[in-house]
Amino acid sequence: MKLLLVRSRILPVVVLVVAATATLSAQPAGRGGRGAPLSTEDQAAIAKLAELPPWNPGAGVGDFSLAPPFAPAPENAARDGVPKGRVETFQLPLAGSKFFPPAAGRDGKLNPDATREVNVYIPAGYVPGTPAPLLVCHDAMGMHDQKPAPYLPAILDNLIAERRLPAMIAVMVMPSNQRSFEYDTVSGKFAEFIESEVLPRVAKDYGVAFTKDPNARATLGGSSGGAAALSMAWFRPDLYRRVLVFSGTFVNLRNGPDAPHGAWEYHENFIPQATPNKPLRLWLQVGERDNGASSSGAGMFNWVIANQRMAAVLKAKGYAYQFVFCKEAGHVDRPVRAQTLAPALEWLWQDYKGTP
Repeated sequence: MKLLLVRSRILPVVVLVVAATATLSAQPAGRGGRGAPLSTEDQAAIAKLAELPPWNPGAGVGDFSLAPPFAPAPENAARDGVPKGRVETFQLPLAGSKFFPPAAGRDGKLNPDATREVNVYIPAGYVPGTPAPLLVCHDAMGMHDQKPAPYLPAILDNLIAERRLPAMIAVMVMPSNQRSFEYDTVSGKFAEFIESEVLPRVAKDYGVAFTKDPNARATLGGSSGGAAALSMAWFRPDLYRRVLVFSGTFVNLRNGPDAPHGAWEYHENFIPQATPNKPLRLWLQVGERDNGASSSGAGMFNWVIANQRMAAVLKAKGYAYQFVFCKEAGHVDRPVRAQTLAPALEWLWQDYKGTP
């Protein structure tokens, strides 16, 4: 998989984006298949997804479907008269990192001067030093995507101005050349990396402060970045409690002793067995033609079935979630994101009580 792959008086929110050399891209239908073809049970489960009620921006908790044509949300476009936040970009050296130091590339060579790109959106009117809500974006989603994928800062400008989102800071972070290791490892390590090495640098360089309230902190990602977004909140709900995922890689991609089936463990064991529920709110999406769409669920490498199973266990456990199955859509589909990112963000923060 190749994917380089938050007023009467509104509390400021900080969005952090970290970028490396990867770029988000849609994948061909069914890419990433493993093992036997779809079983009869698999086919029946996927067929039911196509019968889900239509999704719309005002939909509530539950399972929905969305069909083409996918029309960009009106909130995507920059608007005259709307105060614009500022976007800052810097390179964070990998050398010296306690979490992800430089690693050899495919050529076996190590670059000691390697960096990762971090983009920071600071909302208009932000008062320096004021603790703000936070949105962390993997693969810098919404920053460098090709059209029609939306530009996140424009969405935030519009929704914050209309008081449909709290005034948040977004931190958009790109991975290093260890993307799968960073994103697909099922642990809280990446959350701890952001907390220890990224946010302090952002705070120091740009005079911002981040709220410590985990209910005012969100994560966003697609594909393996989506798995990372969930891992950050699942293992560190003391830091993050809102999760937005496109084509989440909840499959057996990178496993270990604590997760023998990799991120497949989330819907197979972690979520069903967790008592009490984690205090999370989640928005999930998958495409009909997503990665592994033609392969058996038994191979634990079918993104459609993995996300369908995620929705089923979240429903069974009574989580606040929204799941959208997108007909005829591919992996981390750009037109789908153009239509859904803005309303998904609004839904994700719908219950937030941090602003009067």
